[in-house]
Amino acid sequence: MSMGLSYVRELDEYPTGARRMKILTMAVLAVLIGSYEAQIAPVVPLLLKDLDMSLATYGAVSGAAAVAGAVASALGGRLTDRLGRVRLLVPLMLLTALCCFAMTLVHSPRDLLIARIVLAFVDGVAMASTAPLVRDFSPRLGRAQAFGFWTWGPVGANFLAAAVAGWTLPIFNDSWRSQFVIMGCFSLVISIVIALNIADLSPELRAQIQHTERRASDVVDLTKPARVSSLFARPNIWAHVVGISLWLVLYITLTLFGQTMLVGALGVTAAEASTIMACFWSLNLVTLIVAGRVSDRTQLRKPITLAGTVAAVLVTAYLAYILGGEGVSSGLLMVVGALLGGSLGVAYAPWMANYSEDAEDVDPRLQGTAWGLFGFLTKAIAVVGLLVIPHVVEATSWQTWLVVSLVCLALFAPAVFLFHGPWRRERAEAAGREARVAVAD
Repeated sequence: MSMGLSYVRELDEYPTGARRMKILTMAVLAVLIGSYEAQIAPVVPLLLKDLDMSLATYGAVSGAAAVAGAVASALGGRLTDRLGRVRLLVPLMLLTALCCFAMTLVHSPRDLLIARIVLAFVDGVAMASTAPLVRDFSPRLGRAQAFGFWTWGPVGANFLAAAVAGWTLPIFNDSWRSQFVIMGCFSLVISIVIALNIADLSPELRAQIQHTERRASDVVDLTKPARVSSLFARPNIWAHVVGISLWLVLYITLTLFGQTMLVGALGVTAAEASTIMACFWSLNLVTLIVAGRVSDRTQLRKPITLAGTVAAVLVTAYLAYILGGEGVSSGLLMVVGALLGGSLGVAYAPWMANYSEDAEDVDPRLQGTAWGLFGFLTKAIAVVGLLVIPHVVEATSWQTWLVVSLVCLALFAPAVFLFHGPWRRERAEAAGREARVAVAD
């Protein structure tokens, strides 16, 4: 093990067993904390009142912060490939904790704009290291499941922020600033725990493809530099990038406006809408892990991603149909919500593993760049959603926008056929045998 900066532990041998799982857990914990720091939803009503700010102004602030976060993701992805994961992640996580404390100094909409942009940018660069870390410490035999757990971070952050606010706001007389003090303290402690337990692979190890904990293969000449252009010269990478951008339209719509859509279109109460969305997230969390595990055991990515997407298209079509009706029961909406969340979860974890592996086959040294691009797309679509969705719904209806989202989701299906990887298990097993022979030679 070589040492660079005092907080960077660089491994010259691939870790196995509990040691590898510990480092992987730290990466997942980092994305949970990073996502939690970005949470502001539970205190928005209090913030609007205290700063005498309109909802439109808050929307503009959120949009500006999302743009900063999108740029930061792309920049952070490139930097994490060049500098290493931990060298970037640890100091920036400590800095994001300080940014949380700085939120308590906000006294005007202008202050809020500056604080949110700075936090979104620092957080965006920091979080760009987490998906490449998951790739580094998850061999292909367990990668989809590992990415399923990584996805728990943003979802878990929603629950964490809501639960902490519900429990502590009454204690602090509904002061929104209390939430950022709690957030800062929590983040500072967890950041130190992560710093003490996380490690980086040496550049030589990062440049290998790890099939299992003990079996790896070399695919690049380390004397030649990694070229970003090689990533974008591949049609399958473009299929991933364009495809997931379309897929995310529905996901982002439900994340940003799920409750609002149900209240506006069907007249359910805010509490009922939250319960329906809770069903969506609950089954989504389960299927992310289950589908990831099945995908890893069979080493099949594309068929599972396609099956989950087709199921999601059918459920979304049904939801769009009932959205135009009246007297739809909450029970039916909970079932439909759960099925939609579940089917999206089935598609997502195997897709993440597929994208990681396709980028890895081009050059394993470009994982950060590939995931930085993904982070940029996710946040860019959130910005478009914040700006476009309210206007479309105002001019037409929620049903119309859901149909638009449905068309985008359906267009992801043909993109799957351009991804690399086997469709049948026999081919996956044959590819595994070839890799074993190559390593033995």
